[in-house]
Amino acid sequence: MTRATLDTPLDGVVGARTAKPLDRAFGLRTVGDLLLHFPRRYSRRGELTPLRGLPLGEQITVVAQVLDVRERRMQRRNGSLLEARITDGTGTLTLTFFNQQWRVRDLVAGRRGIFAGKVSEYRGQLQLQHPEYELFEHRDEAPGGEQLDEAAAKAWAETPVPIYPATAQLPSWTLQRAVELALDALGPVDDPLPPTLREAENVVELGRALELIHRPQRDADWRSARHSMLFREAFELQLALLDRRRRAGLEASTPRPLVSGDAAARSPLARFDAALPFELTGDQRRAGETIAEELAAPHPMHRLLQGEVGSGKTLVALRAMLQVAGTGGQSALLAPTEVLAAQHFRSITEALGSELAAELNPVLLTGRMPAGERKRALLSLASGTARIAVGTHALLGEGVAFYDLGCIVVDEQHRFGVEQREALRRKGSQPHVLAMTATPIPRTVALTAFGDLEVLTIRELPRGRQGIETFTVPELEMPGRAARVWARAAEDIAAGRQVYVVCPAISAGNADPELEEDPEGPEVAGRPLANVEDTVAELRRRPEFAEVEIAGLDGGMSSADKDRVMRAFAAGEIGILVATTVIEVGVNVPNASIMIVRDADRFGISQLHQLRGRVGRGAHAGLCLLMTTAEQGTVARERIESVASTSDGFALAEIDLELRREGDILGTAQSGGRSTLRLLRVAEHGELIIRARELAAEMLARDPELRDAPGLAALIAREHEAGHLDNLAKS
Repeated sequence: MTRATLDTPLDGVVGARTAKPLDRAFGLRTVGDLLLHFPRRYSRRGELTPLRGLPLGEQITVVAQVLDVRERRMQRRNGSLLEARITDGTGTLTLTFFNQQWRVRDLVAGRRGIFAGKVSEYRGQLQLQHPEYELFEHRDEAPGGEQLDEAAAKAWAETPVPIYPATAQLPSWTLQRAVELALDALGPVDDPLPPTLREAENVVELGRALELIHRPQRDADWRSARHSMLFREAFELQLALLDRRRRAGLEASTPRPLVSGDAAARSPLARFDAALPFELTGDQRRAGETIAEELAAPHPMHRLLQGEVGSGKTLVALRAMLQVAGTGGQSALLAPTEVLAAQHFRSITEALGSELAAELNPVLLTGRMPAGERKRALLSLASGTARIAVGTHALLGEGVAFYDLGCIVVDEQHRFGVEQREALRRKGSQPHVLAMTATPIPRTVALTAFGDLEVLTIRELPRGRQGIETFTVPELEMPGRAARVWARAAEDIAAGRQVYVVCPAISAGNADPELEEDPEGPEVAGRPLANVEDTVAELRRRPEFAEVEIAGLDGGMSSADKDRVMRAFAAGEIGILVATTVIEVGVNVPNASIMIVRDADRFGISQLHQLRGRVGRGAHAGLCLLMTTAEQGTVARERIESVASTSDGFALAEIDLELRREGDILGTAQSGGRSTLRLLRVAEHGELIIRARELAAEMLARDPELRDAPGLAALIAREHEAGHLDNLAKS
């Protein structure tokens, strides 16, 4: 009989009726896929699962004991209802079955088993309707029914029972049976890790580890196997990332060195620095020196520049673009919104001054600009007369060509997909890439922790910044505080300052498409989601704002209208700007002192941190008020409270990572939800990741082509063929 391998299709091992649901639910197609679908936890036949605090509406799997069973006729419909109560010794949960009297023979008081279903509530009692279950044999019986002696019965009762990530159609024990079939059919497994490495790091051989993690006889078995699989995941990922970086270092790029001698004083960068009305911060200088060295190198730079909101990242990026311009090359700054692109274009043009602006001819390119302006911008880029381009996704179009694209700056890099950024890279010959972010999303934090990105950090804020205070405003719990929000806004406006009000929707039933969090429905506490249209009307009716100019701004407006409103707000002609997240990043109005966020629970942590960064940018301290109806103890409220508790964007990124997980590390998904990592968690396994990276670096230093580890070489080659590492390089 031919033994199965890890690459054997599942339908030939577990049957098509099981293989198809496994593919639909979890994307499991091979024996290896199934065996890498690890248990999420382990129970025992002799222990119970706490039944208190079970989440309503969620699919659960619990180990419990039948307490009692009763059957009764239904009053409003024909048939009978069977109710069985299960217990953990302190709490109870009701199982309900309609017209299934035969279950009385199974559900005998005292029997223990695994029960799975969706938690609902009826008359204040938690219940599972028509749950799936599998009962354990009696404690003194073996699975075949024969009697056990006391020691054997004790060992059987204490053998760990794997509980798998499951669905309503695929309960945990169905997965366990499929795994059993796969393990029984599996032949010898080739282990890609060299024996010396396994021995040094106390790693169990791969085939043995798969057996122990799915069929442990004691807790020490699965603990040893999980440690081994954790190490494998960390080491193989680190090796792949380091190999990707090694390959990228072999690519050729046009060096952009700093000029010397008399030419240095006349270079765009030197003239720009000489005209600066302030000193760079220490962090800005250090970041600039590092970037200058890498721009002068013969291989492409791939840097992440992360810094607090308002720390001056854009200035660092502009100096890099000026270094490229000094060698005759062009730079493109990619921004996520038209408002931000226009703001960048204006601030760059103003910062350059009339002489440098005329010489470098910066151009703006967006999707909604007039045809004549667009044509002139395209001609300037293709001819090389424009050394700096600022734009939105319009820069990615097939009709956009550069004469010599040497540097790409991606602002708020997580707002762009891998394919979009790669489309811009292809317009140059291995251009340097500088990505910027103020609050790394979980995926960026994960990549940073895994060491793939070369990271520069700016923590210093420019002199004169007054800081920002942030407070949660619970509207239902403290209506008085909510009413005070508008009075405080009126006070600042009377003192000559300006106010932002941000809403998660454009109009009733029309949510902002840029929200990081799912809107979770159209209503909040019985009212429509806070929106720009209704908020503008509401504020105009309030007597304290009778003399105040109030305007709305959202992504659905034309480019000309958005630009007109932003110019008026920047000029102080508008007292209150009511907007969606279109003003989230880059917008700079130093006179704005208050940021009010309505229904703040509908925004992600990074969005809230970015939004509050729009205030406190001038001579006055900033104030951020996060209005919410989210109840205490909910994840939504936890997000808001975390933002109010700290102004450290890096600490918030770690909190975001814990709440939303790593996202897709080797793929293209940008954040949150289901992690492609099986066991490894950045927030939990930092020391293991660092150790694995050190070992992977040592191996590649000794053997760059991995000739002494052909299994690892083949594994990484498969990642390259699948495009995973290419996707990572582009991100």
